[in-house]
Amino acid sequence: MRGDSIPSRRGPFRGKGLLLQLLMFALASCVAPRRGPPEVTPPPPPPAPASAIALGVRPGPPLPSLDPARAAAALRSFLVSCPSLVSRADASGLATGDDWRPLCGEAASLAPGAAAGFFAARFELAEVGDGSAFATGYYEPEIRASRVRQPGYEVPIYARPPDLLTADPRTGARGRGRIDADGNYVLYYDRGEIEDGALAGRGLEIAWAADPVELFFLQIQGSGRLRLPDGSLMRIGYADQNGRDYVAIGRLLRERGLIQGPIGMRQIVDWLHAHPAEGDALMRENRSYVFFRELTGPGPLGALGRPVTPGISVAADPAFVPLGAPVLLQDMDNPRADGIWIAQDTGGAIRGPNRFDTFWGAGPEALETAGSMQSHGRAYILLPRGRLARLGRDGSPAQR
Repeated sequence: MRGDSIPSRRGPFRGKGLLLQLLMFALASCVAPRRGPPEVTPPPPPPAPASAIALGVRPGPPLPSLDPARAAAALRSFLVSCPSLVSRADASGLATGDDWRPLCGEAASLAPGAAAGFFAARFELAEVGDGSAFATGYYEPEIRASRVRQPGYEVPIYARPPDLLTADPRTGARGRGRIDADGNYVLYYDRGEIEDGALAGRGLEIAWAADPVELFFLQIQGSGRLRLPDGSLMRIGYADQNGRDYVAIGRLLRERGLIQGPIGMRQIVDWLHAHPAEGDALMRENRSYVFFRELTGPGPLGALGRPVTPGISVAADPAFVPLGAPVLLQDMDNPRADGIWIAQDTGGAIRGPNRFDTFWGAGPEALETAGSMQSHGRAYILLPRGRLARLGRDGSPAQR
């Protein structure tokens, strides 16, 4: 007899039969329910590979023929990067300064017409992970700003705060944060907290923007030009980031059905201006916040502290691409992304293997190209010829 029902019987229960039935019902109702096997908490997923070597590297195909003009431009950018290639520690583990030094010396004496042959003879293609590439675009925006706060210029542009740390000073654990009033190492202020005044009154303002939406997109680009009230220009570049994850608000607009049809940078900007209250809340969902420094001399500057070149420089994750190294993007959805590039920059949203952000310069055409660049294809890193043979069979550095 199941504890949740009693079979019906014709006629009334009588005497002991009724007591027996009630007793049996009570006992059945007290039987503990059957239980399945105990729940087992699945183990956490393994951590994502933290470098190209950890992910795995294998030889790529032969280098295809390069456009001579593009190869010459890439050679010039490669030479600009050479001081960093030969002196910086490579987080990807793919090459050392000693690997790059002879190539940099040779490149310095080449005529522009010899660039394509130089890349073909002295480099080999390496594929990191599955080699599946995704490339976006960025540009150098120009926004209205003032060096001093005044009516019409009320949005602070902050320098890097001195209390922004890159690791817990007690444990050494990596990750941006700050020491709070109780002495604990905590996450650094997010966008909303900063916009609500967490950094106000510290003298960190290097300029004041006219439009919070314009500043938001300048932060996404990482560098830009400020058009001052007297018509002069002030150039600013990336100084640091608060350590919070980047959230693409275009994706949020699409998922929530707030913009119909294609979504590009212009559509996003127009929506934010048309919905100021909702737009402010939406921008705060991207908790990432970028700090700047004033730049002098030629620019804009990439992560190596050297000028980047429109149509040639690309941002990459230095854990998977040596900064300064040539990169080949091939069979991309957008053919403008195809060809040889030089990895000279980084970006808060440019994380992981085979993720790239192509640089297109300044002005309306650059804005249009960068805003529409969403391209998939194949990616290869150009390493000094012979370097792959010195890597272990599993993609780890060979023992020496």
